[in-house]
Amino acid sequence: MNPIFEKVKKSYDYIRTVTDFTPDVALVLGSGLGEFAKHMEVECEIPYCDIEGFPVSTVAGHDGRFLFGKVEGVKTVIMKGRVHYYEGYPVTDVVLPTRLMIMLGAKKLILTNAAGAVNTDYKPGDLMLITDHISTIVPSPLIGENIEEFGTRFPDMSNVYSQRLLDVARNSAKEIGITLREGVYMQFSGPAYETPAEVKLARTLGADAVGMSTAIEAIAANHMGAEICGISCFTNMAAGILDKPLNHKEVSEAANKVSHIFEGLVKNIIKSM
Repeated sequence: MNPIFEKVKKSYDYIRTVTDFTPDVALVLGSGLGEFAKHMEVECEIPYCDIEGFPVSTVAGHDGRFLFGKVEGVKTVIMKGRVHYYEGYPVTDVVLPTRLMIMLGAKKLILTNAAGAVNTDYKPGDLMLITDHISTIVPSPLIGENIEEFGTRFPDMSNVYSQRLLDVARNSAKEIGITLREGVYMQFSGPAYETPAEVKLARTLGADAVGMSTAIEAIAANHMGAEICGISCFTNMAAGILDKPLNHKEVSEAANKVSHIFEGLVKNIIKSM
């Protein structure tokens, strides 16, 4: 058995000793959605540290647990706290939770994150629907022996972000009266924020947003045939756009200011999926 598949299966087997809950939707909570669980009828919680060999976040303030329950009547599993590539885990460990949630039954995945705005028409506090991504700066989670149980050797990436779910998100935003930007997200490795030259590169390549997560998770989920919706919350303008240094505290504070809007949108998307 492929050791990567074996590790995911071992995590799956453990969770099945705790709960037989089968989710329809999986949600990864990024910055700004930390309190989203208040919208959920929680049936079961499983801390990551209870799962042998499971990656645990090393970032201060980042929670680490799966929540199983219902959001707007929809059976959902929430990943409250994600691990990032910059924490030193192999990329296959970084996407292990995503693969696990899909293995548990979730066929639809919502990925959220905090991001820096590269598009100067956008501003902190805006939400952006991810229509595509650029992931060439970080290693693909599919490098190595293909895991046939997950998907084909050469998966198509033409529509990583489901056209159907893009329309669901657009309609959900209209229903609650918020402006939803759209654009391309580019993942960098982190943990340092991007340099002005790197942001210029991202803009030249066609990116509207930059961040340190999401794209590799989307690749792994697409490989497994899941429908994916991605949303970025702009917490700052990317380096070099404004004459101002970036720091994690301000990014976190900016995410918290728009959390109620972010929560309302995601809740409405889940209800409409």
